[in-house]
Amino acid sequence: MRYKRKLVFRLVLALVCTMSLVSVGVADQDRGEERIRQSLAQILPDIKIDELTPSPVPGLYEVVIGQKLVYATDDGKYLLQGNLIDLEQQENITQKRVSAIKAGVIQGLDETQMVIFGSPDAPYTVSVFTDIDCGYCRQFHSEIASYLDKGIRVRYLFFPRAGVDSDSYRKAVSVWCADDRRQAMTLAKQGRDIESRDCPNPVKVDMGLGAQMGVSGTPTIVLNNGHTIPGYVPADRLLAILQQQDG
Repeated sequence: MRYKRKLVFRLVLALVCTMSLVSVGVADQDRGEERIRQSLAQILPDIKIDELTPSPVPGLYEVVIGQKLVYATDDGKYLLQGNLIDLEQQENITQKRVSAIKAGVIQGLDETQMVIFGSPDAPYTVSVFTDIDCGYCRQFHSEIASYLDKGIRVRYLFFPRAGVDSDSYRKAVSVWCADDRRQAMTLAKQGRDIESRDCPNPVKVDMGLGAQMGVSGTPTIVLNNGHTIPGYVPADRLLAILQQQDG
């Protein structure tokens, strides 16, 4: 009986100690997050931190700002930018995490604010930042039937590289404001004149999103898993990439 009482006492003591360690761990994490927030607020008062979570490296936190990922030490003294590599697993942790962030953004976009080619039931969907006057964007669109035939649905986002109020920007707005956006997109990408129009449009929003996602050229293809492919990719090659990512 005495032995059983000692055993019960030890189990209770172990449980209390474990709960204390967990409490201390949570408190340390809270203090680390607070130090990081205070440090960033001092130097970047207008910054909005979307996520702040411990990284796989002890004492290092992931700081998500929009679609950007940086790291901060839990004492709030150091900020790091670059790729975190898991040598044992031979995996780029940063790249994987950034893709997951982009995936959340791209999957949450409002499709009513896009020009879309293809059926909602298509096996694959890609989002493409495009410029009406970009040569490779025109080549991509000239083969749109091939993408659709291979079950690839294309969602266009506008990214006129020449900037706001450029000819390319005005063409993008005119495409959006056309009675038939898909037809206007096709005609504009063929170099044909379309009616100049103006109306409420998502072009500037698309440009801002592209900048946040690191788009620097067009076309830029974004898969639903957040993986980004810069430049023109033929339909056969794109399908192979999608199948590989899916597998």
